[in-house]
Amino acid sequence: QVQLVESGGGLVQPGGSLRLSCEASESMWNLRTMGWYRQAPGKERELVAEISSDDTTNYADSVKGRFTISENTTKKTVYLQMNSLKPEDTAVYYCKAVTTWRSISWGQGTQVTVSS
Repeated sequence: QVQLVESGGGLVQPGGSLRLSCEASESMWNLRTMGWYRQAPGKERELVAEISSDDTTNYADSVKGRFTISENTTKKTVYLQMNSLKPEDTAVYYCKAVTTWRSISWGQGTQVTVSS
C-alpha cells in the first residue's frame, strides 16, 4: 500500500492562502491519480481536486478558480494551493492515491480552519 504524508494545514483568516503537500512513498509513475478530498463535521467526504497521470485535472465547482492542484514527480509530491479561502472551506483535507494496479490509499488528514 502507498504511504501518504500530508502537511500544510492550519488556521487562516478568510481570504487567506494555504498550500497543502502530500508526499507519496511510491513513484508517481505508478500512480493513476492523486487527489485531495475534504470532510467537514457532519458532512460526507467530498472530492476537492485530482490530477491524473496524463496531467488532466478535475476540480469541485466550489473551488474552481481558487484552488490549484499540481505535482512534482521528482519529489513524489502533490500540492494543493488554496487561495481566497472561505469559512466553508474548513474541513479535514485528505490525500488519496490510486495506483496503476487500482489500489487505493489515503493519508491521515490535515486540518484546515478558515476563521477570523
